[in-house]
Amino acid sequence: MNAMIGTIQPYFIIIAIGLTIMATYTALDMFTLIKSSEQNKNKRLLFLGGTLSMGIGIWIINFIGLISADTNRFASYHIPLMILSMVIGIAFTGKAFLSFYGKEIKVYHLIVGSVCLTFAVIAIQVIGLYAMNGNIKYNVILLIISGLLIFGSFLFSLWILFSSKSYTQSNQVWLKPISAIIMSLAIVEGHFLLRRASITSSEVLKETNTDSPFFIYLVLFVSILIISGLILSSTLINKQLVATDTNLKDIKAALDASTIVAITDPVGTIIFVNDKFEEISKYNKEEIIGKNHRIINSGYHSKEFFKDLWGTIQSGQIWRGEIRNKAKDGTFYWVDTTIVPFLNKKGKPVQYIAIRSDISDRKRAEEHLKETIKENIDIKFALDQSSIVAFTDAKGKITSVNDKFCEISKYSREEIMGKDHNILNSGYHSKDYFKNLWKTIGTGNVWKGEIRNKAKDGTFYWVDTTIVPFINAQGMPYQYLAIRNDITERKSTEEVLHRQDKLAAVGQLAAGVAHEIRNPLTSMKGYAEFLQLDEKDPERMEFLSIILDEIERVNTIVEDFMVLAKPKAVELEEKNVVPVIKNVVSLLEFEARKKNVRLTFECNQEIIQIECDENRLKQVFLNFIKNGIEAMPNGGELSVKTIIHENNVQISIHDTGVGISKEKLKKLGEPFYTTKKNGNGLGLMVSFKIIESHNGKVFVESEPNKGTTFNILLPAKIA
Repeated sequence: MNAMIGTIQPYFIIIAIGLTIMATYTALDMFTLIKSSEQNKNKRLLFLGGTLSMGIGIWIINFIGLISADTNRFASYHIPLMILSMVIGIAFTGKAFLSFYGKEIKVYHLIVGSVCLTFAVIAIQVIGLYAMNGNIKYNVILLIISGLLIFGSFLFSLWILFSSKSYTQSNQVWLKPISAIIMSLAIVEGHFLLRRASITSSEVLKETNTDSPFFIYLVLFVSILIISGLILSSTLINKQLVATDTNLKDIKAALDASTIVAITDPVGTIIFVNDKFEEISKYNKEEIIGKNHRIINSGYHSKEFFKDLWGTIQSGQIWRGEIRNKAKDGTFYWVDTTIVPFLNKKGKPVQYIAIRSDISDRKRAEEHLKETIKENIDIKFALDQSSIVAFTDAKGKITSVNDKFCEISKYSREEIMGKDHNILNSGYHSKDYFKNLWKTIGTGNVWKGEIRNKAKDGTFYWVDTTIVPFINAQGMPYQYLAIRNDITERKSTEEVLHRQDKLAAVGQLAAGVAHEIRNPLTSMKGYAEFLQLDEKDPERMEFLSIILDEIERVNTIVEDFMVLAKPKAVELEEKNVVPVIKNVVSLLEFEARKKNVRLTFECNQEIIQIECDENRLKQVFLNFIKNGIEAMPNGGELSVKTIIHENNVQISIHDTGVGISKEKLKKLGEPFYTTKKNGNGLGLMVSFKIIESHNGKVFVESEPNKGTTFNILLPAKIA
């Protein structure tokens, strides 16, 4: 009984243990490479090689262990059962490591794998004993204890290698050999424990030439060849994996370094993200894995946008587009996205890989460009609506004009493009005038002035002009922008006022002449008629008649002067008085500045309607404001204020000049009374009469050295 335990030859066992350790390490090396391999074909080769290596490693220790205990039984070894034990061991080993084929390894995977490896050891041991024609009985309790010890050893070894948190890329260099040694010891332990648990008996064969160790050495040699082949195949497979996976790893590394990568399952749940995804989204992997991309939805895109996206990738097509996402901290970022579906054999997507590039800077630049373009368009629109605009090149050739330019010049764009501004020259300004203009803008300075131009139809128009040179990198103008405003009406008003000033001067002269001549003429005519009553001499009568005729003729001339001096009949029209006052103020601003007078206008309403003769009122405002300016020889302030007071508009013209005494104030408006050295008093008299003809009133407030205020009251048209 128990003959097979016999005396163990230690050198056989040492060789067997060494071979088992090599086979186990080779198998574990292949199984761990499965996790890092990127190609399914390589994974299958690794799994097959690892299974064969582990299965043969378990078989080697059991086979050599049994032979070493009883070498005489090798001659009666049952070869089919030996092969069967090897196949069953390999099958259980494959089943054990099939659990570790996936990327995620759980506790029950370790338990199932340990159970399968335990069964592999037991199966090879039992079938090996039967292959040697032995009668076997087992001590059940010892068998169970042996099985549990073998299971525990395998479980610990697998836990170290596949589930321990300490197993990392840097630690696997020393963890893998330790795990291989522990697993090999578990296999050796299993062999000896199971031998102790078995009770065997058999007839000892007669001595034959099998007593020679040749057969045993042959078996050892074959085993070493098998193990060497497995190690060599492991090395070759390793090299093949390195060669086949290097490009993929390089591509993946380049992709991770340059782009944002995410992988989702068929329903859109995120199963992988790279570091750049975490960096740009501000979420870490634990927060993002298991979620879908709605976690970074910014709300910018419509439901139809994402519906189209999903429709494309679910049909197996690649989708490309730009998406605005929202990071964890609430900031927005744009990504240029390509989503590639991975299809199974039926053409259905099994997962999606999204490759994104950060284009936030580009989108911000585009947005800024859009805003700048819109701002330029708005400025151009406002400019086109209010001003006459023309661009010329460095030589003065017109390259662009707006509609207002064509409108005022009467030329079409086709007629004006490529020409210079000589086409509009009215001949009013001298050559020196334009020479100075070109000298100014040619040196890069802005020119401002007033120009009279001639339209296509021969009419003249005035423009207030600003010419801005555009400077290149060398500091030289490469084009000019001319911005003009039509001031034809203002210039016409100035001419009218100029003429009115002349007429007023003539009228004043006429009134003075008429006043001085009419009284003597009346006396002369009266005395001549008196002499004619008593005169009997025909010759003297003729002389007196001639005198009377001449007096009448002079009187007619005086009447003509009186007609010239007499204001025309007032024709009232409903007008807005505010722009009338503004017009006069703007006309006198230059004269005020020359005399160091600050001229201001205040009005809290834009429209105040009155019935008036606009030109006559302008004459009044002009007269009063001029008087105020002249009352401040050393400069000062002159303010014009307009308010509504009891259904009347009150226009107050206040200066900070020398003022007027009470005695002189009473005589203002009387003929030929004036406070000025060179005045004749007719200006104020005419102004007062014009206001009276508008059903208005003028009252003056003044104190010496405190200034004067002319208050004009005119009936307002209240809505």
